[in-house]
Amino acid sequence: MSVMASVTSAGRSEEPERALTCFVIGPIGDRLAEAGSDERKAYENAVRTFEKVILPACTSSGIVPVRADRIAHAGELTEQICRHVLESDFVIADVSGGNANVMYELGLRHVTGKPTIHIGEHGQLPFDISLIRTIRFDRSSSGLIDAREELERALESGIRDGFDLLTPARILLGLRPLGPTTDSVDDETAADDPDAPGLIDRFAVVEDRMGGTMETMEAITSTLDVIARAFEDASPEMERVARPGAPFSARVPVLEKLAASLAEPAADLKEHATRFAGQMAEMDAAVRAAFDFYASIPEESRGVDEEAFLAQMLSTSQDAQELVEGIESFKSTLKLMSGASRHFRAPSKDIATALKQFGGVTTYLAQWERRARSMG
Repeated sequence: MSVMASVTSAGRSEEPERALTCFVIGPIGDRLAEAGSDERKAYENAVRTFEKVILPACTSSGIVPVRADRIAHAGELTEQICRHVLESDFVIADVSGGNANVMYELGLRHVTGKPTIHIGEHGQLPFDISLIRTIRFDRSSSGLIDAREELERALESGIRDGFDLLTPARILLGLRPLGPTTDSVDDETAADDPDAPGLIDRFAVVEDRMGGTMETMEAITSTLDVIARAFEDASPEMERVARPGAPFSARVPVLEKLAASLAEPAADLKEHATRFAGQMAEMDAAVRAAFDFYASIPEESRGVDEEAFLAQMLSTSQDAQELVEGIESFKSTLKLMSGASRHFRAPSKDIATALKQFGGVTTYLAQWERRARSMG
């Protein structure tokens, strides 16, 4: 059985609703560096590659991408990153320039034998892995589109047919990856480390991650409103052609028109949900670390900032649950309509995929809400 076939068959038997995950590693750069500097360019290139190539390619296959640079800063190699490298269903590695951290993480991944896809900019591929098939691209608009399409085909083929094992995995096939680890804060170690982040530092990381997450939640809400308006706008015409005695042929163009109006927002919803699932996975380590540090503070020493953090976790959980319920309502309606007209099958599938992405998100939210309530 192929590597990917064993991954997907195990997932179907034990967790039928689990979305496939993809860890994205590549040069990080520095978003706060001076404009025009090499570090700033590296950051901007990484974001553009993710937004224009990796995210849409993963979305088309219902895969949740998680960015390494949203978990750690340059130079860091945390337990959370190691876990993603070893356990994610896929890894996509941007090997442009042969970044040292990328190559190290890629080496860890190769020995697992799990599916790994290399992408890289023309003229910047490291010699050491030049014999491994790599999706090569240039950073022009057309070049990024070509890379996205090739990556889509690679992911679809991998899900369907599996991936060939690379040489390290074939040699070390009998070795098993490291078992699960925790990200619990070791207070004694943190106290001895002058660079270890404090509680406010951890809250600041969560706040930074939360900003992007809230933007995505707002985009999901807006898209759900667009879908609701499409149904509302179509209601009068739907009622007219559904009157007793009206021919079924009169309903076809009305249903086709409604389905066409749902196609774009349904596809947008799938992409927003995929992005949201990745953002939540990226933020999980920071949130759990903040909770652990919070728990180490005596209750009498906790202040307004700590209470605000707990309130934000509860609010985020409730808001996300409302989004899940909104998507659920459209999914059931579209499922019924898909049986009536084939035109609804594509938007129905996109909305079902969006809901599936939220399945993993609710696991994080449930854990955060449980801890917030226990500390409140």
